[in-house]
Amino acid sequence: MIHLKDIAHGRSGDKGDHANIGVIAYTRAGHAFLARELTREKVADWFHALAPSAVVRYELPLLFAFNFVLRDVLGGGASDSLRTDTQGKVLATALLEMPLPTPEYLAAMLPPAERG
Repeated sequence: MIHLKDIAHGRSGDKGDHANIGVIAYTRAGHAFLARELTREKVADWFHALAPSAVVRYELPLLFAFNFVLRDVLGGGASDSLRTDTQGKVLATALLEMPLPTPEYLAAMLPPAERG
């Protein structure tokens, strides 16, 4: 088993009560793997405690990336929310901890500095 952070990095932020999480694979092989494994349903399940009303996945294949929009997860948004992270800044960090099955060609998915 690996974690998403082994083959990708991410950023997150907010628009009102909605959060967005960008996940960028280090390589084309990693992007292809994530296209199959990092589904909208898995992301929704990973954040089930935040009770998103919807999760939408946008694909950015030329960037080896995905953008996930989690609707209604910030407790009203920055000025209305009592949550610790009212702007969704740590959601990418949380998603990068998601376990994934070990891919057959893991070495082709690692960042260049970690390839053996």
